[in-house]
Amino acid sequence: MVPFSFAGEEMALAGGLAVYWPRERALLVADLHLEKASFFARFGQMLPPYDSRETLARVADAVRQTGARRVFCLGDNFHDRAGAERLEPHAAGMLDALTRATDWVWVSGNHDQGAVPAGTAVDEIEVSGVMLRHEALKGETRPELSGHFHPKLKVRARGRAIIRPCAVASERKLILPAFGALTGGMDAADPAIIAALQPVRAADALLGVQGRLVQYPIWRAAS
Repeated sequence: MVPFSFAGEEMALAGGLAVYWPRERALLVADLHLEKASFFARFGQMLPPYDSRETLARVADAVRQTGARRVFCLGDNFHDRAGAERLEPHAAGMLDALTRATDWVWVSGNHDQGAVPAGTAVDEIEVSGVMLRHEALKGETRPELSGHFHPKLKVRARGRAIIRPCAVASERKLILPAFGALTGGMDAADPAIIAALQPVRAADALLGVQGRLVQYPIWRAAS
């Protein structure tokens, strides 16, 4: 894990795609998009049908790594409203084991406002003064964790482009990378992400590299 500070709280990047909050013993993940492959298969676009298994295995690994007792999924948990109904038995068993082992909270997103198979469903939730929601709320003054944008950082090194999922942080907002196996990404410096962070003086991409926190400045307010 790679520790960092956010809004006065000690947190850590776990596996590059999740955030662990030690004081709350909470693992936070965003944009699982479970059953994305089966959604596209209904329309003739065939993808490997094991995305839910892979994503839930990642969550299980992160829970074991961190010792988390709570899991907050920050929206777009399933790829569509009927996604939970399409879980095949193996993936459904994995999810059942995870929701039994932890206090599991689903925050609703724009993709998945249907019923959830287990755990607690909320539109948003405040935990120890920090707002957890799917999409950053412009003008929010409380500390806030969210997802939705799937941020990725693109840098050039030794003549080649390297693209990595990343978190994006401002003084009071933290946007998590997408956790799901079949999720794409948006440039961390995209105007839509910068707009979602407002009001902000500066924004940085955060990622762990060989056990160290690396921060790349992506936006600075004009002086």
